[in-house]
Amino acid sequence: MPVAITADEHETDTVYAARADARAQGAKVAEAMPYLPASSSPFVPAGVDPETLVWAETVAAGGYTHKAVARGTRLRLEDVSGEACAHLLVYNALEPWERINVADTQKIPWQAYLGAGHPLLSGDGRVLATIVSDDSGHHDAFCGTSTLERNLRRYGAGTADSAAPAGRELFTLAAAKHGLAPRDLAPSVSFFKGVQVQPDGALEWRGAAGAGAAVELVAELPLIVLIANVPHPIDPRPEYVSGLLRVHAWRSRPTAPDDPVWTVSPERTRAYLNTADYAGARGL
Repeated sequence: MPVAITADEHETDTVYAARADARAQGAKVAEAMPYLPASSSPFVPAGVDPETLVWAETVAAGGYTHKAVARGTRLRLEDVSGEACAHLLVYNALEPWERINVADTQKIPWQAYLGAGHPLLSGDGRVLATIVSDDSGHHDAFCGTSTLERNLRRYGAGTADSAAPAGRELFTLAAAKHGLAPRDLAPSVSFFKGVQVQPDGALEWRGAAGAGAAVELVAELPLIVLIANVPHPIDPRPEYVSGLLRVHAWRSRPTAPDDPVWTVSPERTRAYLNTADYAGARGL
């Protein structure tokens, strides 16, 4: 179910109060959890062998998750209620200073709107991940994620432990788990909430495709994946509205030269060749 959140305060001034607060927060998100082992997920995607799963998790409204995955891993994100918004950052896990570059992700495919077949590029001219399927069509590569200052103005709270956490605050926590600092947080892309640019340059809010929409990506290199599930920064609703996000990942294969997306354009072919060259030199 979608969740509308208002700011509040946690009582943590004693050990007992802190324990009670932590348990209360846990109870609130009982339906949001990782499934360990991943094969135990009750929501295995159709056609996927549970034994190939390497990541299975339901992310809370206003929550975050992260994982390092191998080259060729297929990642599925599902908007359970129609109120999730998955803000995504990906990094080359071998050399994490190489990360998604939103400008090149729009420029190299000559397409600013994310959808099936769209590569997510780094600033080094390599494809970090490719969107392989999409039944949502409501995504954004213009606005990035929310910030502490913006959330404070809109909701009265914005820290990671508040009732209205900002995406950048959650990304900071997720990044730290992989040795990354705030300066490593590049502009992100987001899935399940659409934005379009109008002829006059204004950004038009298009909302969600609805409950059950999903997008799948494949990792073209070993990746660090960071996800913040928070409201889109230009969501016009005054409340902090979010919903559950379902994440599954399983062993698969990277894009190959015989895949149609490899040869859509000379620019994409060059990017995939750069990626294959990098991977081959490292024995991946």
